[in-house]
Amino acid sequence: MVKQTIIYLSIFISFAFCGNKTTANQQNTTENLAPADTTIQVAASQFEKYLPLLKGENIALLVNQTSMVGDTHLVDTLLSYGVTIKTIFSPEHGFRGDADAGEKIDNSIDSKTGIPLVSLYGKTRKPTKEMLKNIDVVVFDIQDVGVRFYTYISTMHYIMEACAENNKKLIILDRPNPNGNYVDGPVLNMKYQSFVGMHPIPIVHGLTVGELAKMINGEGWLKDSLTCDLTVIKAVNYNHQKRYPLPVKPSPNLPNDISIALYPSLCLFEGTKISVGRGTHFPFQVIGYPDKKFGTFSFTPKSIDGMSKYPKHQDKICYGIDLRTSDFEAKFSLKHLINFYNIHKELYAKHDDKEMFFNGFFTKLAGTEKLQQQIESGLTGPEIKDSWKADLDAYKKMRQQYLLYAN
Repeated sequence: MVKQTIIYLSIFISFAFCGNKTTANQQNTTENLAPADTTIQVAASQFEKYLPLLKGENIALLVNQTSMVGDTHLVDTLLSYGVTIKTIFSPEHGFRGDADAGEKIDNSIDSKTGIPLVSLYGKTRKPTKEMLKNIDVVVFDIQDVGVRFYTYISTMHYIMEACAENNKKLIILDRPNPNGNYVDGPVLNMKYQSFVGMHPIPIVHGLTVGELAKMINGEGWLKDSLTCDLTVIKAVNYNHQKRYPLPVKPSPNLPNDISIALYPSLCLFEGTKISVGRGTHFPFQVIGYPDKKFGTFSFTPKSIDGMSKYPKHQDKICYGIDLRTSDFEAKFSLKHLINFYNIHKELYAKHDDKEMFFNGFFTKLAGTEKLQQQIESGLTGPEIKDSWKADLDAYKKMRQQYLLYAN
């Protein structure tokens, strides 16, 4: 029963991961060189490429818990090289990455280094002129997950804009996109622009943060069509079809590879009455509602510090589907199709109060009012997917101009 239901979860997303290793060419017919190292290396580990750009400059960092160079945080690494760090900016979830989704974060001082911490997810979302007054270069190093409504890229937009307005240089230390092997979903209608959707791109955009920053610059998406003085340091040995398991969870409710892969489709349930497992230790891996007709699997959302303080349907038993039992791991390295829109239609049909099933957040996440209308009217997955084909084809053509890695 579970497997049959999962087949219906969506035609919105297909995940294909491949990581074929290559070897060095033969030196001659009788002697082989040692195999080339094809391990992905994030840009932050390419010190020789960016440390010369920081020497003698006053630096601000936009970083969080994902900004690691091996086992050491970028802040500590740069300090060990004598880099002058004046300010640390932090995005949603904070510098340590343990604040709840949407939780406002105040400014403070880092207890370990004494460097001022400035939150860009509180009263201020874009650095002010005063905040950048004594800064020469801003360095961005944050792990993204390749989804339009994941707010780290919105914070990147605002840091680009602030740098452009105040004639500051921005260096992006690029990292792989764990959902970078495909492009899908409706393109944002700018009528619905918000902090969970800043750019006219699809839900799954297929870009690293460095590639997206180049697109933002190139397409004139900053305020008044400003252009940021941008340098992107590339990751090494990465291409868009290469699987990249994240070494550090990017946010409190994306704890593993399965949740990251399911996030682009399941997050849209945040705009409905359906729980995606916030308040459990397996968020974005289950769906459910407090009614037994929604499924045989059950879970009870609880308040969990550092993950979800006030989860949807808190302390109520939710019934639904456990996606961890979908043989996902076996298919993870090949291809997994999740029929998202069909399951939306199925759950919408089961809900007793149709007018209350969706909330206003759904359209913000979808980036269009059409998707809710299509689900309510009973369109099939293929019909929905076909409705955004023209916009998606145009986006894919534009995307080609900004790729830094093989597609």
